[in-house]
Amino acid sequence: NYFCDAETLARLEGERLVALRYEGANPNGSLNAIAGILSPNLRVMGLMPHPENAVDPLAGGTDGLPMFKGLAESLLAA
Repeated sequence: NYFCDAETLARLEGERLVALRYEGANPNGSLNAIAGILSPNLRVMGLMPHPENAVDPLAGGTDGLPMFKGLAESLLAA
């Protein structure tokens, strides 16, 4: 789960560096339901849910696949 001190949390929120949040349930209790944050230069995203582990039915599910398909489509369109 994501946790930090109050100053860091305020900076992340203020600089709009929170990339993704859990909707509804917060399965791991992260602060402000944070699931992903961005680096200050917006080039790196840290992501907790690990969608790469959910892209193949043989690995137990495909819930992460839409994220990777969306990223690929965005890159191809650019």
